[in-house]
Amino acid sequence: MPEAETVDSSKEPRLDVNLLKDIAKKDLVDALNSASRVNGAKTLVLDASLAGPLGLVTEVSLLKHHGVDKMFWLEAGPLTSSTTSIVYLCRPRIKNVKIIADHIKRHAKESRKHNYTLLLVPRISTLVSRILEEEGVLGDVSISSYNLQFIPIAEDVVSLEHENALRELWVDGDQTVIFDSVQALLTLQQLYGTFPQIVGKGDYAQASKVVNYDIRSPKVQVASSQPSSSPKIDSLIVLDRRVDMVTPLLTQLTYEGLVDELIGIKNSHVELPLSLLTPPTAGPNNAASSSTSPPPASGPPQLVSVKKEAKKKHHLTTTTDPLYAELRDLNFALLGKKLNKVARRLDENYKTDLQTKTVAQLRDFVGKLGGLQTEHQALRLHTGLTELIVPLTRTDVFNKSLEIQQNLLASYEVTAQLNAIEDLIAQGADMQVVIRLLCLASLTAGGVKAKNLENLKREILQAYGYEYLPLLLSLAAPPLGILLPNPVPPSSAAALSGFKYPYTTLRKSLRLLIDDSAEALDEVENDIAFVYSGYAPISIRLVQCIAQKGGVLSNPAEKERTGDTANGGDTKKGSFGKVQAHPIVGWKGFEDVVAAIPGQTVEITQKTAASVAPPVGASRDMATTTVVFFLGGCTYTEIAALRWVERQNKGRKFLIATTGIISGGSIIEGIAGVNSKSSG
Repeated sequence: MPEAETVDSSKEPRLDVNLLKDIAKKDLVDALNSASRVNGAKTLVLDASLAGPLGLVTEVSLLKHHGVDKMFWLEAGPLTSSTTSIVYLCRPRIKNVKIIADHIKRHAKESRKHNYTLLLVPRISTLVSRILEEEGVLGDVSISSYNLQFIPIAEDVVSLEHENALRELWVDGDQTVIFDSVQALLTLQQLYGTFPQIVGKGDYAQASKVVNYDIRSPKVQVASSQPSSSPKIDSLIVLDRRVDMVTPLLTQLTYEGLVDELIGIKNSHVELPLSLLTPPTAGPNNAASSSTSPPPASGPPQLVSVKKEAKKKHHLTTTTDPLYAELRDLNFALLGKKLNKVARRLDENYKTDLQTKTVAQLRDFVGKLGGLQTEHQALRLHTGLTELIVPLTRTDVFNKSLEIQQNLLASYEVTAQLNAIEDLIAQGADMQVVIRLLCLASLTAGGVKAKNLENLKREILQAYGYEYLPLLLSLAAPPLGILLPNPVPPSSAAALSGFKYPYTTLRKSLRLLIDDSAEALDEVENDIAFVYSGYAPISIRLVQCIAQKGGVLSNPAEKERTGDTANGGDTKKGSFGKVQAHPIVGWKGFEDVVAAIPGQTVEITQKTAASVAPPVGASRDMATTTVVFFLGGCTYTEIAALRWVERQNKGRKFLIATTGIISGGSIIEGIAGVNSKSSG
């Protein structure tokens, strides 16, 4: 197809996800304004687990503007308030409600009179009313809700920021998050238009069928409606996390993924030493001096010194840090080279602009100076952050863990890998690292030999403590079942039938392992496998089965590169062409592959106002958007891989929706019910 007739999605506007932020902010203000029975100041008592999500949609100044006089964390113990109105904002959990009831009873004993409002997130629960009634305080509380749904955490990512959704679904059997997810997806439909098609995989992906008939669910009031020329949604893809548990167990190897693995990103914020965030004022003379060299090969002593520093939360966002957009999805092996390149460019810009002679040139330089200083500060921040990570990636445990992962993915000498996991236990490796590797061995090998598994479980309990016994039991029990013996004992055979994961079959049919030579990584992001240095995430391969079918069996970037070479063209990365996105036709062509994966297969066509959705690329003015929803969470590497798929296409953008951002560590620690250990 000639270039003029195709749509270059990189130049097309995205769906404006900031509408979701505006709605969340407006709903919060309305809830606060209606909460007070008496006009005037109010005390806000906040569930700590909501602080991060709320920080992404509003700011303290807005709360104060709407009458919030003081703010307290929701915690056990006395609550002293100088205002008549007290507003509790929390998730509907038994522990929270018991604390609130205790506060009210304490105030009654002390003859202090307050008006109490309970705002439940995201909706009212009958369980809460029942507990308050049992505690004898239901009549003292006005109960309402704050319907916090998808929160934009990037220009192409929205999240419910729901902690432990995976544990709730597959361990506790609590399906509340499915209802919340459906409500959030319905809001997307009301804002951006009906999903013409819904394609999904996994037992819980069936919940997407609710979207099909519940379109008349609560309407969202939007101040400014989405313009008619907005990008159109062509389909919704729903993947439940159980469909691919291999990917999140692996160590993420993109910059953003490694920051999450080794330091921790929560609600798009990372805790960093103050020295990185409040540097000395940078001038033209020292602008690039701190950043022109690659991250040093320094050892742990440097890391030990920064651990003692005071830390501050930093919001990782491309809105105020454009450099982050260039760095976040890079394989960490290429990061030093990229930082050097940016540093040299900044250095050249300063030198060139300092040689300005005319008044007009000087005015232009002053105009650019703010941008240069902002970029220089961002460069300094990311160089410093890289210096924190590098020593952690050079430890024996980290590299041994990577080696075991790569061998397990290739099904190479599984028994030897189990012995290596045993060695890691002896070395005192972190509990979650060991458990991740053991679950990975089970998934990729179709289970672990019963004798070996029992020995490893015994060693884990002796080394890390018997409080982890419930964790091991949860990992082995249905419906999760990711740590299984091989063969499955007859007593459990019925319950665990169908839980054996067909990894070796998928490795071939979905082309999961790719050559990861340094040359390939250097010249081209060599397939979505670049995010794990040679392994393509199964979840994103499944998305490709729907939205980029040609990318499953062969790499479109490599194909284009071969064509350019044959024509004597330039083979640099920038010269690679894009493939026109094909219409969404469900799982067509990959039915057998998808059927082999445990879980229901979903394909629904919805009636839309336009009756039939136009095929992708039919309009020369606009790209379409495919919404990909991960029920149970997704990793930063999966987001990076989906962005790669988007860059290969003309005419299609992706909006990534998820219940939350996860990593292997957060999964294991969430199921274990232990506090995450700080790695930074």
